[in-house]
Amino acid sequence: MIERKDLTDLPFREGLCLPLLLHSQNSDGGWGYRLDSRSSVEPTAWATLALREEAGRDFEPLDRAAKWLRQAQMSDGAWPATADNNPGCWVTALACLALLEPSKAPAEAILKGLQWLSNTRPAEGSLWTRMLRRWHKEAVVVVHQDHSLWGWSWTPGTASWVEPTAYALILLRNIPERFYPKGAVQRKQLGEKMLYDRACPGGGWNTGNPMVYGVPGEPRIGPTAWALLALVDSMNREENRTSLDWLERNYENISGPGSLALAHLCLRTYGRPAPALEPRLRDLYLENHFLQNIVVAAWACLALGRIPAWLRSSSKAETAA
Repeated sequence: MIERKDLTDLPFREGLCLPLLLHSQNSDGGWGYRLDSRSSVEPTAWATLALREEAGRDFEPLDRAAKWLRQAQMSDGAWPATADNNPGCWVTALACLALLEPSKAPAEAILKGLQWLSNTRPAEGSLWTRMLRRWHKEAVVVVHQDHSLWGWSWTPGTASWVEPTAYALILLRNIPERFYPKGAVQRKQLGEKMLYDRACPGGGWNTGNPMVYGVPGEPRIGPTAWALLALVDSMNREENRTSLDWLERNYENISGPGSLALAHLCLRTYGRPAPALEPRLRDLYLENHFLQNIVVAAWACLALGRIPAWLRSSSKAETAA
C-alpha cells in the first residue's frame, strides 16, 4: 500500500498507474476489472489502449493481451463481456479498437468484429418495433426522441444507448471506409444523428433519454465525454459547444476518478482549458486506491498522457494503409 508521503514523490502516471496495469495482468494475458479477478474484454481493451500509448506495439504484455483478445472472439465476429459468456455485446467495439494498428490494414479479427457491429440491430431498428410504433401513433409520448434514429445497444435487441454508440463510432472513425462492410457508412451516419438527437436540452448527455414526460434529462459526465469524443470531427457544431460548456461548468464538482479522467481527456481533445489533473487524482487515489479498478487506472493513464491518435480526428484513419 502506497502512503501519502511516498505517493507525492512519484509521477502518478509512470510511478503508479502504469505499474499497476502491468502488475495486474493475468497469466492468460488479459485483465480483470480488479486485481486478481478473472480476465474480461473491457478491462483488457482499456489496459491495452493505455499501455500502447506508453510502450508502442513491440511490447510483450501487449502481445499477450492481443492473443487473449483474439482467442476470446466468437465465431460470429463479436466479443462477449467475458471469454466464456455469450452473447456478443458492446465490448466488440473496444476489442477491435484495442487490436487496431493505425499504420496497417485492419486484421481479420477486426473486420469480423466490424461486420458484426454493422449487422447487429438495437430494438429501435427491428421491423417489429417499427410496425408497433406505426400502429400506436396516437399513444401518449413518454420519451421525446426520434425513434427512427438508432445507434448501438449494450446487448443486441435492446435499446440504443449513448456510450456503446460512441464506442462504435470512435472505432469506425479510425478505419478507412474502403474496409467498411456493406451498410456501415449508413450505420455510422445514423449513429451520429442518434447521438445529437439524444443530447439533453441544456447540453450534455445522459445514458440515452433527453426528455421523459416533458422533463429534461440530467446530463452525466461519462456519457457526455464519450459522446463528445465520438463527435469530435464536428467540434464546431452548436451541440458540441453547448455540451463542452456544460462539462467545463461541472468539472470542479466531479468526485469520481473515472469521470474526472474522462472529462479532462475530453476537454484536452477539444483544446479547452482543463485544471491540473494529477493533484486531484492523487487525492482521490489516497481515499480508496480507486478500489484497484483497472478501467479507471487505464483512463487515468490516457488522461495524463498524450492525447491518443485514435481520439483526435479521422484524418489518420483516412490515409492509413
